[in-house]
Amino acid sequence: MLSSRVHVSAHPLVSQKLTLLRDQATPSPLFRRTVSEISSLIAFEATSDLALTETVVVTPLAQARGAAMAERIGLVPILRAGLGMVDGISQMLPEAPVWHIGVFRDHETLRPVPYYNKLPARPRLDLCLVLDPMLATGGSAIAAIDMLKECAIPRIKYLGIIAAPEGVQALIEAHPDVDIYLGALDDHLTPAPQKSGDPPEGYIVPGLGDAGDRQFGTA
Repeated sequence: MLSSRVHVSAHPLVSQKLTLLRDQATPSPLFRRTVSEISSLIAFEATSDLALTETVVVTPLAQARGAAMAERIGLVPILRAGLGMVDGISQMLPEAPVWHIGVFRDHETLRPVPYYNKLPARPRLDLCLVLDPMLATGGSAIAAIDMLKECAIPRIKYLGIIAAPEGVQALIEAHPDVDIYLGALDDHLTPAPQKSGDPPEGYIVPGLGDAGDRQFGTA
């Protein structure tokens, strides 16, 4: 049974767009656009509990009560694949600052290797959205959230497009206070290759391949 902090989208548009991403025939320009579109849909669900404050505006006819955002939100894409998620979410949260964290996975050890951190020492934020399309082993997400907690961010959510059960479990165990929002929860990770031609270890099945390569045409 999934943790109550794991939220897998059931939206029909997410399902339809995920099919485009999985198709190996989808070209990079369409792949990038679809990543952006899915990201905005997942962010819509992930921000449903944001706090608001009451405000008043003047329409052409009268005053009207309305709402203003009461929380300061930041976006933290994990380089490089997370970059593709920023534009779609920024359109909904145009005032949210974007800070970049670079973490790559060592393909021999499957361990995360941080290489870039553009976080300020004390960000004045109430909520950070960590963005990474693929939650495979969970190492990169855990490392990024570790960095954010060192900066005393009070609330953190992870937004991904596809996850493996192994990565979800690892993230829950490392950071049980972090909500996880996903487009899909897939079956498993590939094991260590046994013979020539086997796929590399630690890829999500059925997945969609390498999200960074497919976005930026570097496969």
